[in-house]
Amino acid sequence: MVSATGPTSAIGIPQRNTAALLPTRIGDATVEYFQLEDGGEPTRAVQNAKKLIGENNVDALIGPSTTPNAFAILEVFNTTQNDDLIAAALLKHMVKNNVKTVGFIGFNDPYGENWYKVFGTLAEKAGIRIIASERYARADQSVMGQALKLIAAKPDAILIAAVGGPAVLPQATLFDQGYKGRIYQTHAVATDDFIKLGKEKVEGTVLAAGSMLVIDDIADTDPIKKVALIYIGAYEKQFGQKPATFGANTYDSGLILQHAIPSALKVARPGSEAFRSALRDAIEQERDVVGCQGVFNMSPTNHNGMDERARVLVTVKDGRFRLLPE
Repeated sequence: MVSATGPTSAIGIPQRNTAALLPTRIGDATVEYFQLEDGGEPTRAVQNAKKLIGENNVDALIGPSTTPNAFAILEVFNTTQNDDLIAAALLKHMVKNNVKTVGFIGFNDPYGENWYKVFGTLAEKAGIRIIASERYARADQSVMGQALKLIAAKPDAILIAAVGGPAVLPQATLFDQGYKGRIYQTHAVATDDFIKLGKEKVEGTVLAAGSMLVIDDIADTDPIKKVALIYIGAYEKQFGQKPATFGANTYDSGLILQHAIPSALKVARPGSEAFRSALRDAIEQERDVVGCQGVFNMSPTNHNGMDERARVLVTVKDGRFRLLPE
């Protein structure tokens, strides 16, 4: 399930393309893939999930692309960095740089609201106060009112919780209105569209994301780099360009399934409830699975399995994402 059209297509397109790189045979089983487009709409995501489960009788579902769509269906396992992991890295940088007050602006949907909740909780523990909070819609063309309120509050820094190209709007507006404080973004801007649209107005942005975003700056001894380069090479060969990091979430989902399916096949036949339960149990037992985005250690109570190895600090410098030493 992908959002390869609509306002978050920069996320969905590399995920859609990456599906073509997933194996058609795992262990003794032939794997068949069905791909449905939701256009970034939660209602369509629910309809697609029902179709895939009810009509196609799928054993595993990869997707959706966006937070609102993921919240509209049951989330089971997650191959992208959780917000608290990213927020902790941003707060560590804020504390180091003597940031005491923060202004917040995010989408008026589950992505923005969850980020406000997670960041606010961790910020309080770090001794940092949110002194202004604003929202905007993904399709908005102006956030002038919100930007002026944020500037009037005089925060040391501003955090923008938005996705891809639409995340540029508040940052560009703050730039145009003369805001001089530091701007932080989330890992959802880890796409070339962010820099292409923002140009000089996003220079100096600080974010935390998977190391694949700055793969050339990562040490060759990093095991994540080895896997990421295999994925990047396969994607470039197939599509003639480098993938955005969001495609790696799909690739890592495939890696996790490649580890789990052989175990599940020993318990039951695909297409049965018993097989799906066995597949879930097998994933929950996975340890030290190295992906493009991190190293996964799953458990019955942790369906993400990532740790600090799944994030690095990044800045925008000279029109490129570059590693920012912690």
